[in-house]
Amino acid sequence: MKSPNKTAAYLFPCLVAAFYMFLYVPIIILIVSSFNASAYSYEWRGFSLTWYHQLWESVEVWEALRNSCIVATVSVVLSVILGLLFVIFSAGTWLDSLLLAFYGSLAAPEIVLAVGLLSFFTFFSVPLGLTTLIAGHTLIGLGYIVPLLHSRFHELNYALTEASLDLGADYRTTFFRIILPMLSPALVAGALLTFILSFDDFIISFFCTGGTTLTLPLYFFSVIRSGASPIINALSSIFLLVSSIVILLFSSLKIRKMDFF
Repeated sequence: MKSPNKTAAYLFPCLVAAFYMFLYVPIIILIVSSFNASAYSYEWRGFSLTWYHQLWESVEVWEALRNSCIVATVSVVLSVILGLLFVIFSAGTWLDSLLLAFYGSLAAPEIVLAVGLLSFFTFFSVPLGLTTLIAGHTLIGLGYIVPLLHSRFHELNYALTEASLDLGADYRTTFFRIILPMLSPALVAGALLTFILSFDDFIISFFCTGGTTLTLPLYFFSVIRSGASPIINALSSIFLLVSSIVILLFSSLKIRKMDFF
């Protein structure tokens, strides 16, 4: 009879393998199905690029991708600018106590924020569309960017800014040459996080567009209501490839930086 230690030694690798299978087997099935000539995933009829050709020729996909990129990019720019202005000008004032308000968008369920925004726009008779969608995503982005910038700003070495001012630089030069470069890691992290959240968001997009603006998550939802479409499999595979390339690029840059030092 095997000892408990030996049983645990076999059980743990099996659990890890099952966990990874649960994680990656659906992704593998999705990629394989995107090259299936059949419209049904459970029936293999040979290798084909039909769905990628249809995806390339789809006007709705390109329109949804354009809208998603516009909304995500503008939301990032507005969130970064507004968050940076709030952190800089609220330091040492009573406005600094309003930081807790930005955590509300993180703590509150997204469905509550979406309904609240819809009620706000309806009350003031604001037409739903691209503008209201950008406003909603900017609100979500501020909930991530402001806490990141606030914590980083209060960790700065104020001796550097004082030395810059003592050496004759004005506050504008000190801000762009000293403060902003030291805040750049938090700015980049917050911008990337906001872009991903905005690009991938469905609930805010569903409530704040009014059916007039189509984004990629809304396009996915409209297509899969009648079942999984091979075009969705092809589009998901392309996004998976792009995200993998970005991850490999950042990993290679990090490795090169470590080798350099």
